Amino acid sequence: MRKVEVLAMKWILHTQFPEYLKDAWNTLLEEAITNVPFLRYEYLAAWWETRGGGEWPRAQLALVTAHEQERLIGVAPLFFVPEPQGRPTLLFLGSVEISDYLDFIVRPADLERFVDGLWVFLTQELPFEWQALDLYNLIETSPTLSVLNTWSPQHHLTLQVERLQPSPYIPLPGDWEAYLASLDKKQRHEIRRKLRRAEGHTSMVCWYCAGENVEAEVEAFLDLMAQDEDKAAFLTPVMRQTLRRIALAAAAHGYLQLAFLEIGKEKAAAYFNFDYHGRVYVYNTGFNRRFNDLSPGWVLLSYLLQWANQNGRKEFDFMRGDEAYKYRFGAINRYVVRVTLLRQPASASALGAASTSVQE
Repeated sequence: MRKVEVLAMKWILHTQFPEYLKDAWNTLLEEAITNVPFLRYEYLAAWWETRGGGEWPRAQLALVTAHEQERLIGVAPLFFVPEPQGRPTLLFLGSVEISDYLDFIVRPADLERFVDGLWVFLTQELPFEWQALDLYNLIETSPTLSVLNTWSPQHHLTLQVERLQPSPYIPLPGDWEAYLASLDKKQRHEIRRKLRRAEGHTSMVCWYCAGENVEAEVEAFLDLMAQDEDKAAFLTPVMRQTLRRIALAAAAHGYLQLAFLEIGKEKAAAYFNFDYHGRVYVYNTGFNRRFNDLSPGWVLLSYLLQWANQNGRKEFDFMRGDEAYKYRFGAINRYVVRVTLLRQPASASALGAASTSVQE
């Protein structure tokens, strides 16, 4: 841990995950520019334990916090890797594959001065010789993007913005019939037809969300997920461990929605969602191939959308990926972007006059 006074704030570099900051971190997130489950302390702590399910085996923690009069002002959840794409780089914790939305954790009113102070700290105090700050999975509407776009020329930085993937979502009207009415006639008919067929099956069809015995339910979900050949390859032992930890952490903090469709008491489909701050985030899915003729994924998704409307959720967020079924259920696009800041020699001299004092 390293402490530095920069621009009237105390900055700390954490090389281990700071357990003592858990409550302050999540409290700050409640008021932050981007409040999503992927920025929760327990989510990123679980992600870091396995370095993203083994995605970053050489990662070194470079988590930076800013404080003012002992109050947490901002968190830059970063890590360092020596040579991705041939250059030493700082990235957001959570990058890249399994965390759909990432950002700095800071209140809107503090964003500009946080970014200013962060840059001084990163360029003068980090023990890593880094060349790029590579920020994946920013939501395109994040104020971070506009601040960096305005701010980077002042510091002689090369700013690159790349649109990555669509993240389709459904704005919810709060009423199931009103939602169905918003769809085209053919799709509305198809949803109702598949629901009737499932509900008329000779075996009892029901759905539920895991409550008790969550650990066993998480294992059942992972087994369903592994019935897909591509997902089975994705689910290495360390990735299974990562998803298990993330699910249990979300359950412990009350925002896991692990939903199952059962047909004749056998699990036919499952959705691993986060039910967080009025939005349902679809994290992953699993299906039992034996029940394909009953379209269990569509049926369970229909029940979840009905529940979300009835329970006042504002959005149903499918997150990254442009799979056709999302649009058939009425989703519209927003995008995530990648912002890369490349250091130039002039940036060091431009910032050299900034005053810092190191505290022992």
